[in-house]
Amino acid sequence: MKPVLLVLPIALFVAACSAPPPPEKPQRMVQTISVGAGDTPSVRDYSGEVRARSESTLGFRIPGKLMTRLVDVGASVKQGQALARLDPADAGLQATQAEAQRAMAAADLARYRDLRSKNFVSQSALDARETTLAASEAQAGLARNQTTYTTIFADRSGVIAQVMAEPGQVVAAGQPVFRLAPDGEREIAISLPETDIGKIKIGQAATVTLWAKGDAKIRGTVREISPAADPVTRTYPVRIRLSGADARLPLGMTATVSFATGAGKNILVVPLTAIFQKGDKAAVWIVAADATVSLKPVTVTAYTNAGAVIGEGLKGGERIAAAGVHRLIAGEKVRVIEGAEAAK
Repeated sequence: MKPVLLVLPIALFVAACSAPPPPEKPQRMVQTISVGAGDTPSVRDYSGEVRARSESTLGFRIPGKLMTRLVDVGASVKQGQALARLDPADAGLQATQAEAQRAMAAADLARYRDLRSKNFVSQSALDARETTLAASEAQAGLARNQTTYTTIFADRSGVIAQVMAEPGQVVAAGQPVFRLAPDGEREIAISLPETDIGKIKIGQAATVTLWAKGDAKIRGTVREISPAADPVTRTYPVRIRLSGADARLPLGMTATVSFATGAGKNILVVPLTAIFQKGDKAAVWIVAADATVSLKPVTVTAYTNAGAVIGEGLKGGERIAAAGVHRLIAGEKVRVIEGAEAAK
C-alpha cells in the first residue's frame, strides 16, 4: 500500500504546477459589404471645364510688331471693338509707295493717249499703259487695305478667353493673338481616354456638377465626340451640351461629368479598399456564412472614382471584406460588421 500512497501526492503536485490554458484569441472585427445586383450600372466621372460652343481665333492679316493690346483675358467685347494694334509705319510706307506708282502710271497713260490721238504711238503701246495703270490702282487699293489690317477688331460680341501675344512681340500673318468665346450657348469640354472611347455615344445622357455651384446638378447630352485623338494627351475631346444652363456661365469653370454605363452586361463595382493585390493579381476576401474568410481571385477591368469595376470572379449577393484586407489570414474566423453602403 505504501507505493500507492507515494504516487497520489506526486500526481497532485504535477497538476498544481501545470500552466493554465492560453486565453482564446479575440476575433478580428471586419467591415463587410454585400455585393449588389449585377444589373446596376457603374458610374464614370470625368473632369472638364465650361467652354463656348464655338470659339474664334483672332490674328492679324499682316505681319508686324504688336504695339498695343487693348483688352485682357476675361474682358467682354462688342462686335467691331478694337482689340490690338500693330506698328503702322511699314504699312503706311507701302501705301505711300503704291500710291506714287499709281500716280506715275496715270500720268504716263495720259501722255500716251495724247500721242495716240496724234498717231505717234501704236494702239498696243496705249493698251500696255492702260494695263499698267489698272495694276497700279489695284496695288494701291491693296496697300490701303493693309493699313486697316494693323488693328484687330472683334468679329462678334463675346468674352476674351485667351491672350496669346504681348506688346513688343513680332507676330506673323495669321498667328493667333486672341481666342474669342462668343456670347451664347455654353458646353462642357472633357477628354476621354482610349479605353473609354467606345463606351460613350453621341446623344448619351450625362449629369454635370459645377464645383462652384455646390451640389446643383445640370442635365446634359453628348453632342460631339472627336474621331481623332489629341496629339499631345492622346485623349479624345468630347463636348457635352447643357440643358437649361445659363448662357452667361463663366468660361473655364471646373465641372464634373458623370455617365451611367451598363453596356448591356452585368457590372459589379466594389470599393478600392476591398481589393487585395497578390503580386500582379487582384483578389477579394469572401466572408462565408460561418464568418470565415477565404481569398478569391477577381479580374478588375477598370479603376474609377466609384471603385474597382469587377469583370470576373464575383457574383451578386456575395459578402466581401470592405477594409483591412491586408491583415486577414485564409481560414480565419472574423467578427462581421456590416458596411454603411453596399457595392454597386
